[in-house]
This record gives sequence, C-alpha cells and structure tokens, in this order.
Amino acid sequence: MSWIVLKTTRTRWEAELMQQILAAHQIPTRILDLGIASYLGTGSPAALQVRPEDRWTALLLLSPLEEEQAGEEM
Repeated sequence: MSWIVLKTTRTRWEAELMQQILAAHQIPTRILDLGIASYLGTGSPAALQVRPEDRWTALLLLSPLEEEQAGEEM
C-alpha cells in the first residue's frame, strides 16, 4: 500500500488532531516524525500521510470553511 504526504506540521499534536478528524470519516492515516524528539515543550515537526485514493477527500475535510458574506448577495 502506498502513502502520500498530505500535510506537514510544525508540531506533532497538530498532525494528531488532523488524524482524529480523518479517522472520524474512516480515512486511514499515519504520522511520520520529521525531526528530533521534543524539548522544552516545543514539539517536533511531523507529516500526515494518507492513501492516494483518499487525498482529495482528506484535503476537503481539512480545508477551512468558506464563510458566507451577507454583502455579496446584493
């Protein structure tokens, strides 16, 4: 099974949060640590990986919501 990097984060907890969001939608993920172990609470960079066939669904789930602006409807 092949995996692709979907996002990289500055801290592992960010990747774990994204992993939980995707797990709620039955999208398999894995996290790779990119740096040394955390020191003094700074964390270490991590990469979130998904299967190629889940790439676009995962990107949509993790993308920010577009807010409707009331003034644009006129």
